[in-house]
Amino acid sequence: MPASLKKTIPHIVLMVYVVIILFPFVFVVFSSLKENNVEIAQAPFAFPKALYFQNYVDAWVQASIDVYFWNSAYLGVSSAVLGVLLAAGTSFALTRMKFKFASKLIYQVILLGMLIPGNVLFIAQYILMMDLHILGKHWALFWPYTAGALPFSVLLIAAFMKAIPVELEEAAIIDGLSAPGLFARIVLPLTIPALVTVFIINFLGNWNEYLLASFFISKDALRTLPTGMVGFRDAYQTNYALICTGIVFSVTPVLILYAFLQEQIIEGITAGSVKG
Repeated sequence: MPASLKKTIPHIVLMVYVVIILFPFVFVVFSSLKENNVEIAQAPFAFPKALYFQNYVDAWVQASIDVYFWNSAYLGVSSAVLGVLLAAGTSFALTRMKFKFASKLIYQVILLGMLIPGNVLFIAQYILMMDLHILGKHWALFWPYTAGALPFSVLLIAAFMKAIPVELEEAAIIDGLSAPGLFARIVLPLTIPALVTVFIINFLGNWNEYLLASFFISKDALRTLPTGMVGFRDAYQTNYALICTGIVFSVTPVLILYAFLQEQIIEGITAGSVKG
């Protein structure tokens, strides 16, 4: 086989893969720009006859996408930020503050949380939120979102912190830095790639979460984007154009985050994979 052909085949395979991945999203974008269900049904894969941007206005204002969007946004961001801060503090304590055998035991117990499927905890979480009298409020989603992301967050951030040279911290301690100062001024800035990665992964999980949001929140004004879009379907018909528009609204923030922070994501995910 010629050398040029060997170099071309991987590129062809990657191009086919990209087309397969992007095709559903392109279909959704085209459908969101079509006027009604009839046009979508008659030519589902065709370019819109006329770009009908009114769907975006109707979805944002009349279908309350703006309310659902901001509910998802602040819940996703706030719980992801708190999760990152808790995981960073926990990782610093486990990797730098040795408690003899306790640190390894605590680390393993935290990681056990990754082995428990989230659906198994659903009933227990429901009862807990009801006993705390926060069922039907955003707090009922905020705390499970924050706690559920901790095991993976600690795993990733701890692996990154282990790769930080101890000599830097020893020099800072000699200069008079306390443990909180060492954490805030030395360790956190060096852990930015892992923190960004964990934040995006947690935000993405919270942004797309449906099960807890559908059962823990009943008021329409408090619904998140995944559960709010269910309202586009009733007993008689389904507005596919508005559903596709809502999907575009839900995907756009994630695409923007990945576009601007892809280098930090890759660096954070590969942290600790190479020793030496």
